[in-house]
Amino acid sequence: MDVDLRKVRYFVAVAEELHFGRAAERLHIAQPVLSRQIRALEEELRAQLFVRDRRSTELTAAGRQLLEDSRPILASADALRRRVALAARGASTFTIGFMPGITVTEPVRALTERHPDLEVELVRTTWDDQTQVLHDGRADVGIVRLPVDPRGLTVRPMFSEPRVAILPASHRLAGKESVDVADLADEHLLNDPDAVPEWRAVATELRTGGGARPRGFRSIEEKLEHVAAGLGIAIVPLSTSEYYTRPDVTHVPVGDLPPGQVALAWVASRRSRLIYEFAELVTA
Repeated sequence: MDVDLRKVRYFVAVAEELHFGRAAERLHIAQPVLSRQIRALEEELRAQLFVRDRRSTELTAAGRQLLEDSRPILASADALRRRVALAARGASTFTIGFMPGITVTEPVRALTERHPDLEVELVRTTWDDQTQVLHDGRADVGIVRLPVDPRGLTVRPMFSEPRVAILPASHRLAGKESVDVADLADEHLLNDPDAVPEWRAVATELRTGGGARPRGFRSIEEKLEHVAAGLGIAIVPLSTSEYYTRPDVTHVPVGDLPPGQVALAWVASRRSRLIYEFAELVTA
């Protein structure tokens, strides 16, 4: 039995919205049509995917499994379409994703010197999409900051670098040569605590239950604005703090934090000669 990708897309929309009406609006189809498609998918898979009542829609265990498996499948389908479209146009394009604070100038120049007709495009990524751009075909390779989910990827280490605390310029710890994680225990961390488990283990606000729920930031610039306003501190790689300098914030090394790791990643099933050539350039 072949699973219809259109039905899978419909399922993912409902699973993410947990509301058939909102999912139908998002998909630009009528709600009864969406409901019929989901029922048809359940019949094909011989599994109930949702539990619905008048007040809520919840995923079943089978639905949670399907959601986990569906996202990489749909991303691969999107990537396939993008690459085929480029090939049909005769385009010779190589796209590199990179995280803030990382410069790719030298390997890009080396690649274009070897291939003068190659069009190289650069895409800045975030913690949220640094591997997603690989799976969905927006980038051929990505220079990522670990940890990432390695499933379906080849990940080749590049280098490590210290992590520092970003503080307001007037902060009590500003100007110190180095601090320990324990010195930051009373601060509000703007990172997700799971990303800095050493801080999470000593954080006063987490022990007292008064900590604010971590929020996502769309950019490093947004995070720096919050630090400058005195709304918290952030832990970032040294290269990021040096790249995004401003007079109202400062950085201090955190001596007992393990260094951050930077790696090159690409979809493991890809066999592009350019990918392996670029990998050689960045890891030389």
